[in-house]
Amino acid sequence: MGRVDGKVAFITGGARGQGRSHAVRLAEEGADIIAVDMCKPLASAPYDLASPEDLSVTARQIEALGRRVATFEADVRDEWAIRKAFEAGVGEIGPVDIVIANAGVALLAVDEAHEAWQDTIDINLTGVLNTIESVVPSMIERGVGGSIVVASSVAGLRGVLGPSRAALGYVASKHGVVGLMRSYANILAPHLIRVNSVHPSGVETPMITAASMAAFLDANPKIAAGFATPMPIPLLEARDVSNAVLYLVSDDGRYVTGTTLSIDGGRTNKV
Repeated sequence: MGRVDGKVAFITGGARGQGRSHAVRLAEEGADIIAVDMCKPLASAPYDLASPEDLSVTARQIEALGRRVATFEADVRDEWAIRKAFEAGVGEIGPVDIVIANAGVALLAVDEAHEAWQDTIDINLTGVLNTIESVVPSMIERGVGGSIVVASSVAGLRGVLGPSRAALGYVASKHGVVGLMRSYANILAPHLIRVNSVHPSGVETPMITAASMAAFLDANPKIAAGFATPMPIPLLEARDVSNAVLYLVSDDGRYVTGTTLSIDGGRTNKV
């Protein structure tokens, strides 16, 4: 029997990277999945975002594990679209027990777009608000509790990345979701709905391994050096973060709420 056997998880940014990893890891432990992703270009993004085919790959990997899956293309910036995707997913798969607000962008580049600040805030912060607001009413009405995990970063706990609009937007948004997490943890505790955030250091995903990110770090060596972890480790694997998410959403973490869980080789603790 899996650690989330019989549960249903709603995951944004589920087409690839950490979102896909979370979906597959939970499916391995018995969950059925509703996965949502924008699956369209973003003008300010210096790298390719996920595609419809990426979302199809996620679905096939979950189906290969014998679990049910429903996928939807929806932009977290659009509250109505996310709500419709959630309702359609519930209609197809069943009531949701687990929510992972994972969708996000890092638009850092040597020649970044002026819109990088606003797009980052809209996706990384407002997108989390839209996701939680879309799912919470039905979770409360159902009356059996649940778990929400918000994707943050070491940049949600430290002022890193430098002065560019994209960098400031990323740090501000990742700090902002911690405020949302802590507020919702208090608001939803009487309903036995737990809310936590995860804070990884660099993770080996297309967003981080993009050529634009490498060029940005090459042009800003002090920023790159600031990401060195006390533990001599490479980039995290997405599964490292997924294992932490699994702990938070399973009964292993049944009384854990309002916490910031770092998966960072000691980076957040570094002086």
